[in-house]
Amino acid sequence: MKIQFDSTLNYQQEAIEAIVSIFKGQDKCDSNFTVYSPEFLAKQQNIGFTDIGYGNRLVLTEGQILENTQRIQLSNGLKPSTRAEIDRKNLDFTVEMETGTGKTYVYLRSIVELYKKYGFSKHIIVVPSIPIKEGVYKSLQITKEHLRELYDNINYNFFVYDSSKLNEVRDFATNDRLEIMVINIDAFAKSFDNPDDLKKTANIIHRYNDSLGYKPLDLIKNTNPVVFIDEPQTTISTPIRKKAIQSLNPLAIVKYSATHRKDEKINMMYK
Repeated sequence: MKIQFDSTLNYQQEAIEAIVSIFKGQDKCDSNFTVYSPEFLAKQQNIGFTDIGYGNRLVLTEGQILENTQRIQLSNGLKPSTRAEIDRKNLDFTVEMETGTGKTYVYLRSIVELYKKYGFSKHIIVVPSIPIKEGVYKSLQITKEHLRELYDNINYNFFVYDSSKLNEVRDFATNDRLEIMVINIDAFAKSFDNPDDLKKTANIIHRYNDSLGYKPLDLIKNTNPVVFIDEPQTTISTPIRKKAIQSLNPLAIVKYSATHRKDEKINMMYK
């Protein structure tokens, strides 16, 4: 039995547009960085194969982002953000959607729209638990055909972070197509519990890996990903988890929930 998706629901389109329009005026561009091969690093000399990594690049000013943000908020009947709440180095936005209204579908489409319009090719979905991680991955699987039909056979890759498959992290960094990583917060927040004892307690994502020639997190940081947080009231419920999110070096953070905590309702874009 094939699931049919309705791409025309007004409130979902409004929620998508509320995030995508934050970056109105952004040129379609990316940022390149060098990924050295392990052989190069081992020999410490200027030979060896290298890869080029591809990341997101933001060219808008804080003033442009603030203007876009306020326009969207006013059109959605929400309190406009102040200049103090828009920090180009720490962009943080909120979408409130009731359970069962399709928030996962909305942020998956928002990811594709951000890529199509602005070239933002690296995205990470952070979830609070294994069941939600599996649910998001299932949503990516069942919407793939629908999204390809909706967006002219767009070529994109998605995967669930697995510390035993670090080659997927390298592919995430070095492919120039749209890449979507799904990761459980516990896979990279543990290290911040005891930063002085990283060799024993750190998540693998924080440890140098010989086959990569990098710490996996360093590859991720270089991509400057857009980070989507599912159920932030649980996912980023502690200062350590919030610090872990910042360690990803996000271009922007977008949080989706039906029950945001009061102190997390930052730059509300759609409700």
